Amino acid sequence: MPITKSAKKALRQSRRRHIRNLKRKDAYRSVLKDIEKLIAEKKPAEAEKLIPKAYQALDKAAKTGVMKKNAAARKKSRLMKSIKKSKSSV
Repeated sequence: MPITKSAKKALRQSRRRHIRNLKRKDAYRSVLKDIEKLIAEKKPAEAEKLIPKAYQALDKAAKTGVMKKNAAARKKSRLMKSIKKSKSSV
């Protein structure tokens, strides 16, 4: 356990940030999972409606440092690629 006053404060900050980061991470993961589920069920039109939500969650995660900017861009790119592929197969 921290002993000094500054170490105690750092621990409090770290815990708060950890919780905030987990919420951001969970937000984009859940949206991506929903979209993947819709793609698997051959419902690309419904999956496409969730794209703005996914983009928002990924951009916020990248902005706040939960994930790197290029990782968010890569996920968005792969998401669109999979939706486009499912549209053509249906």
